[in-house]
Amino acid sequence: MLRLLIAILLIMLLALQYRLWFGEGSFAEVAHLKNQISEQRLELQKMRQDNQQLRAEIDDLKQGLDAIEELARSELGMIKKGEIYFQIVEPDPAD
Repeated sequence: MLRLLIAILLIMLLALQYRLWFGEGSFAEVAHLKNQISEQRLELQKMRQDNQQLRAEIDDLKQGLDAIEELARSELGMIKKGEIYFQIVEPDPAD
């Protein structure tokens, strides 16, 4: 009877060990989830920085014409009346 009890306890111990190392909620799965959390936190931090930069740009556009003029010049290539536009074209390295 004692041998049967020891065998049952040993089987239960092995089953619990298997779940601990390989099953759902195992050490490997927890480590993987922690890694995913770290990656998500980094991505969230980058998105927050991007949002902060966009908010600053929105505030600049709301407050002054200088920011609007700068944006029109850089994004749309606009120039003021009487200005001369120069475009510098780099030679193609393949030529």
